[in-house]
Amino acid sequence: MGTKHEFQRNMQARHVIMLSLGGVIWTGLFLSTGYTIQQAGPFGTIVSYLVGALAVYLVMLCLGELSVHMPETGSFHTYAAKYIGPGTGYTVAWLYWLTWTVALGSEFTAAGLLMQRWFPFVSVWIWSAMFAALIFGLNAVTIRFFAESEFWFSSVKVLAIVIFVILGAGAMFGLIPLAHSEPAPFFSNLTSGGLFPNGAFAVVMTMLAVNFAYSGTELIGVAAGETADPQKNIPLAIRTTLFRLILFFIGTIVILSALLPMSDAGVLKSPFVAVFERIGLPYAADLMNFVILTAILSAANSGLYASSRMLWSLADKKTIPALFGKVTKKGIPLNAVIFSMIGGCLALLSSVIAPDTVYTVLVSISGLAVVAVWMSISASHYFFRKRFVNEGNDIKKLAYKAPLYPFVPIASFLLCLASVIGIAFDPTQRIALYCGVPFILLCYAGYYLPKLWKKRGESYAAENQSH
Repeated sequence: MGTKHEFQRNMQARHVIMLSLGGVIWTGLFLSTGYTIQQAGPFGTIVSYLVGALAVYLVMLCLGELSVHMPETGSFHTYAAKYIGPGTGYTVAWLYWLTWTVALGSEFTAAGLLMQRWFPFVSVWIWSAMFAALIFGLNAVTIRFFAESEFWFSSVKVLAIVIFVILGAGAMFGLIPLAHSEPAPFFSNLTSGGLFPNGAFAVVMTMLAVNFAYSGTELIGVAAGETADPQKNIPLAIRTTLFRLILFFIGTIVILSALLPMSDAGVLKSPFVAVFERIGLPYAADLMNFVILTAILSAANSGLYASSRMLWSLADKKTIPALFGKVTKKGIPLNAVIFSMIGGCLALLSSVIAPDTVYTVLVSISGLAVVAVWMSISASHYFFRKRFVNEGNDIKKLAYKAPLYPFVPIASFLLCLASVIGIAFDPTQRIALYCGVPFILLCYAGYYLPKLWKKRGESYAAENQSH
């Protein structure tokens, strides 16, 4: 019998922080912010992102306690299986796997399209294939190789956002002159159409999009099983990542809202490019094209990592074939990486062949899936702490403890639930419920029906033996 290889704890705090940032700072921030500003208004968008940041913070507190106490690869589906129910854990894992594989498809397409700016005569699919091969290579060598590449990918994005916030703030307050001698806007755009031009409920309706923009922070939990000294590095990564996310996201949104009139925000290809052009920065479009390309490759890198670890974790729990649980000498679940990459390529294919049917359904399910995963983390933490105390344990023995229990898990669960309820009132997002709920039910059926049939078969066999 061959030696069973295991994961290697080679990720340091800086790797985990940048992995989380890499997953969360992607095209949602760079390209989709303009839509949110147009829907909720500049002030409403800031409120929406602040509420989203609070929800993320509370969920991460819950995840921090769980992942420090039980540092496992693919953590939160394991917690859901243990503290909510095995069917829920199974469903959460497939939801999360689908989220990232669909993201892989869209990211490879987007990366190919971005390269058209510089190489218009090279087909998009050639670039998509090259980037897919690059990301696969980064994930298939060693965990250290993956972590280092993600660190540098994320560093480019972080640097771009810091420069954007500094230059934008300077333009906002008149320290940097705007192009065409425009006067400094200060905060005039924030309230020009009223605080909530489309009503306060528009903030609730955009919450799912905002939560989706914050998705990726939970990668800290996925990486817990491959992190050196998780008791020290996981809490540090959670604190640092959340501080940086709020600084980057809220700072960016304030600058965008202040410098872009609401009427322009939704029709612009990238609000970042528009702001750089208003400041008069040369080669603004080329600069942002490079940054967005880096953001896309970083998110794809994080996504393939996350989806492969979910498959490995399902195999480790013996709910899918053991083939996906095999780990190489270098600590890589190669079969899970290959299968996840195939899933990403199929998503890429569906985005080309059936963009209005199959791909729309996949994107809708993945949008809802992130919030469902967060809700499972909150519920898992609530039941974990309850069981921990009921079994006679002292909470002082927990190496990391989420404050204000049970308020934190309950509040985080309700905030996530509010964003799901909000989309029921938005015709453009309602498809997420129409597609997501049946998919969730299908996952539960996929877990329980085979067990039910097996139990009936055993019962039938026992009856025949007794006769």
